[in-house]
Amino acid sequence: MECDYSYGGPIGVFDSGYGGLTILERLRRQMPEYDFIYLGDNARAPYGTRSFQVVYEFTRQAVRRLFRMGCPLVILACNTASAKALRTIQQIDLPDLDPSRRVLGVIRPTAECVGTITRSGHVGIVATPGTIRSNTYALEIAKLHPRLTVTGQACPLWAALVENGETDSPGTDYFVGRDLRNLLNSDPLIDTIILGCTHYPLLLPLIRRHVPKHITLIPQGDYVANSLKDYLQRHPEMETRLSKGGRVDYFTTEDSQGFSASAALFLSEKVEAGHIALE
Repeated sequence: MECDYSYGGPIGVFDSGYGGLTILERLRRQMPEYDFIYLGDNARAPYGTRSFQVVYEFTRQAVRRLFRMGCPLVILACNTASAKALRTIQQIDLPDLDPSRRVLGVIRPTAECVGTITRSGHVGIVATPGTIRSNTYALEIAKLHPRLTVTGQACPLWAALVENGETDSPGTDYFVGRDLRNLLNSDPLIDTIILGCTHYPLLLPLIRRHVPKHITLIPQGDYVANSLKDYLQRHPEMETRLSKGGRVDYFTTEDSQGFSASAALFLSEKVEAGHIALE
């Protein structure tokens, strides 16, 4: 399925499922004039437990598809894809696919901001097992803020609980509390926690119950939106290629009606999604 953007190209936003909708919502709030295409690979989600090679192959397929749909710029609104696929796509694939296009992730914008937020110099990361195993957050933060101490905690069930609508159930409360206790026991000096999965903003009220009041929680959406706005200001050659009609198109590799229904958990509006296959 192709979209007619005769007046320019939309910004592509890719996620393995629904979590990237929390990024899209903040992008739209801060950049309402731009057009967006959201693509969720729901048929093959979750990515968090998959290998580097599989995540890379799936993400490359999505990027190629969004390029064919007219996107000059693609945001990987998925921490696992950003951790396991972004660098390879930027360095290996883009020169062959189209060196004039760009693919950006969600990890670096968050890593950039944390140095000005933490007071103790001790930062926690909660994320999927794949993102934690990749060590990407720790490496990015070390490049930008080498004096910070970073501790990661894998939270294997959080994203699945969110997608099943269990954002405030007793079971979710138990797992969120357990994982946060493990994180804070690993480093009691943590005063800042990065929510390193795009599903986790929906758990903010629950997360807040289980951490001391002095700890700052960092959802990614606004930082990614601010970073993208800054990027476009610094790269007018890309900004002029983006279409501006305030339009959003949604696509999924799974059942489109099911996607539209579940998307209501992440967005404050109803959406109609189309179905596409990735290969």
